[in-house]
Amino acid sequence: MAVESVTLFLLCSLVMMVVKILMDLSKRTNAKFPPGPTPLPIIGNLHLLDVDRQDVSFMELAKKYGPVFTFHFGPTKAVVLVGYEANKDALVSASYDFGSRGAVRMADDFQMNHGVFFSNGEMWKVSRRFMLSILRDLGMGKKPIEGRIIEELQFLSAKIQSYNGKPFGNKVFYLAPPNITYGMLFGRRFDYDNPTFQRLITIMDDIIIYTATHGAKYYSVFPILKYFMKEPALVMSRIDELNEILKVQFKEAKEVKCEDSFRTYAEAFMQRDDREKVTDEKEKIFTEKNLLASAFDLMLGGTETTATTLQWAVLLMMKYPHIQKKAQDEIENVIGLECPPRMDDQKVLPYCLAMVHEIQRYASILQYLPHVTPTDIQFRDYFIPKGTTVIPLFPSVLRDETQWETPNQFNPNHFLDADGNFLKKDAFYAFSKGRRACAGESLARMEVFLFITGILQKFSFTPPPGVRPEDLDLTPEVVFTMRPKSYKVCATPRQ
Repeated sequence: MAVESVTLFLLCSLVMMVVKILMDLSKRTNAKFPPGPTPLPIIGNLHLLDVDRQDVSFMELAKKYGPVFTFHFGPTKAVVLVGYEANKDALVSASYDFGSRGAVRMADDFQMNHGVFFSNGEMWKVSRRFMLSILRDLGMGKKPIEGRIIEELQFLSAKIQSYNGKPFGNKVFYLAPPNITYGMLFGRRFDYDNPTFQRLITIMDDIIIYTATHGAKYYSVFPILKYFMKEPALVMSRIDELNEILKVQFKEAKEVKCEDSFRTYAEAFMQRDDREKVTDEKEKIFTEKNLLASAFDLMLGGTETTATTLQWAVLLMMKYPHIQKKAQDEIENVIGLECPPRMDDQKVLPYCLAMVHEIQRYASILQYLPHVTPTDIQFRDYFIPKGTTVIPLFPSVLRDETQWETPNQFNPNHFLDADGNFLKKDAFYAFSKGRRACAGESLARMEVFLFITGILQKFSFTPPPGVRPEDLDLTPEVVFTMRPKSYKVCATPRQ
């Protein structure tokens, strides 16, 4: 009897597996995908793609196939969203249908569905809710963080001043934003020449560069390449180094943490870990692995994006000195040259606020992070099955000619009305939209406004001797983000 029961169970399981496979195949067969280029065997449509400037390739393909089209990354079929209307309909109007994170293989290798950026399901829901709650408690978007940013602005200004008007590299502008993030994580700031600080910056820089190499991108399409490409091993090596540093910092935080209060994100996380009443390790959320993954996400989102925006700001000020002067005149006439800018000054510095938004729009530092459909969905006239990769193309929104008067030019007037008042634009997708919008958006907005207006209040930025503004190159260097190419700058104190 026992043998018959086992046999029956195995037969039923086999039938259920076959039925599921047939149902999934039927869904795929009946799916009505958007139009797109005909794929080639094995490589799909990769022959049509500029590996570095995928955004440019996709926007060109959209001219032929429309704002919603299908693209084959090797064997993986993806739906690409180009332009404001398509992305709004998906990310905002149908946010739950498009609210899951798609595979980012290089990051998935070390995050393993932990943290906030690259996770899904219950892990993502709980981790994101916790992160937002704790960051708000720590003052994100409020006066305490504003004070820290203004304090860090003084250190950055002193560093710029130390060059005495001589040329220096744009890497200097990468130094200030990390200290805001590290302050929230560890409760301390680092001197810019501190060995641990320098090592953290170097490691993060390596990760950001390695994850965007051609080898890494091809590995994302063809996982078998892991055994032939050096990038996966290089990234994992750097992640191990990063985690060793973080563990030391978190150990120090654990030694001083209180039972009823917290001063840092790490302390709050550890308190929650102590209180989590889950016996099954597989179901635990507040683990060391998730703390390390969340710390990486905060460092990536709170350092790389803000620092890259700051580097673009200085390059654009050198390129367009008349815009720099107009912003400086507004600062001088309204708040003067002594007291540092505050967030409340946004109301009385409309041109500066517009300029900061335009820097983010023009730089468009993130091409996309893939989403995936969590269920079968009907979108416009198409039926898209569960598990389909979706590419929301952010540069196509930030440069949509239906939304911006001069989309390919740096023009702060995009964010000003006829009377010179700041004009909020729905097509401003610098922080994404919907369920996957940047968790630290309010902090990033505060940092870029205070850092950019703060250094313009103190300095005028010009190219080195012998370099004309019109000769400056605005072509981005594509890593995980789109950074400006390395440049030199001179900073003259304003009296």
